[in-house]
Amino acid sequence: MDTVTIGVVVFPGSNCDHDTEYAAASFSNVTTRMLWHKEHDLQGSDVVILPGGFSYGDYLRAGSIAKFSPIMQEVVAFAEKGRPVLGICNGFQVLLECGLLEGALSRNKDKKFICRQMHLRVENNRTMFTSLYGEHEVLTLPVAHGEGNYYAPEKTIESLEEHDQVVFRYCDPFGSVTEEANLNGSVSSIAGIANREKNVLGLMPHPERASDFLLGSNDGSKMFRGLIEYVFR
Repeated sequence: MDTVTIGVVVFPGSNCDHDTEYAAASFSNVTTRMLWHKEHDLQGSDVVILPGGFSYGDYLRAGSIAKFSPIMQEVVAFAEKGRPVLGICNGFQVLLECGLLEGALSRNKDKKFICRQMHLRVENNRTMFTSLYGEHEVLTLPVAHGEGNYYAPEKTIESLEEHDQVVFRYCDPFGSVTEEANLNGSVSSIAGIANREKNVLGLMPHPERASDFLLGSNDGSKMFRGLIEYVFR
């Protein structure tokens, strides 16, 4: 294999698709493919990314219509084969809606759209997405969401913790998980989770918007590089 092919799904209302493509394509050994929501072809993708935005205008609730897109049948089958799938912001919402991840996302606790840099702590650096981060490393990534308040029943949270599926938590600049740092009100300050097999990851912060120092942080670039290195193994 000479290159890694990363497919970026495009829904009506996606607005971070080209940002994500740009971040992925910044590596010389990557080919990107834009995957239109009506297609049934992942075009040989080694990795699939569901980007941020407002798929189908967030009609009914964020991600609820996107799960019925023809392309999602292929993404679900791809994930069930153990292949890497990353959902960012609205992509995380879609992964929850289609059952690849557990839980739900609701309106932020203050019912306001949050758009700012936030800190998050790496809770599990033993996944294909986080292997280049240090344990409990503090990252600076931007968020931009109105429905980022993660919730799951207590038994689900216990199961996520037991199986090391909580990958990121909101924290302060020093890595302390505090109520003040958890701006959207997510249960247990959860910012990102994986499935039990660790090949599907969803997170609300935007790594593609933190892939270059010109953007204020390049903390997100390690996520893309880690995925690329995983595929090459």
